[in-house]
Amino acid sequence: MSSNLPNDPRKRKLEEPFGDLMRSMNEFFHAKPVKGLLQSIDEFFQLPFTSFPVGVKESEAEHIITAELPGVKKEQIDLQVVDDSITISVKHHEMLTEEDENRQLIRSQQSMRKMSRTVYLGQPINDKKVKASYRDGLLEVRIPKRRGKKINIETNG
Repeated sequence: MSSNLPNDPRKRKLEEPFGDLMRSMNEFFHAKPVKGLLQSIDEFFQLPFTSFPVGVKESEAEHIITAELPGVKKEQIDLQVVDDSITISVKHHEMLTEEDENRQLIRSQQSMRKMSRTVYLGQPINDKKVKASYRDGLLEVRIPKRRGKKINIETNG
């Protein structure tokens, strides 16, 4: 007595020889520890920045450095002047915790990312005269140029 019903479980097993294996793999990859790991890997590759664009312009009076930092808070930005260079650093610290329904800690994860770009200007920088502003994801640093003393050239006559 054979069954020709379309929903017969015996017939479905023959049509889907890897069905149980695929279901097991699907359950495995959606289980919490593996899902968390895969999610972390995905988040790593979706970071808002791996580097950031920096532009340098020069006028007669100053150097103007711009850095595009969308999504970054002012508190995450650090500027350091050393001799003839300025370094722009961005730090991102994130702490994630996961709790069960009883508020017991299941998992805690911390991540710290830091990126920096250094611009060399070829002349000493007076850090007291550097001005920086940050608005709408754009950092602008203005560094006055140092003025040299003009030397008159004598003619031998």
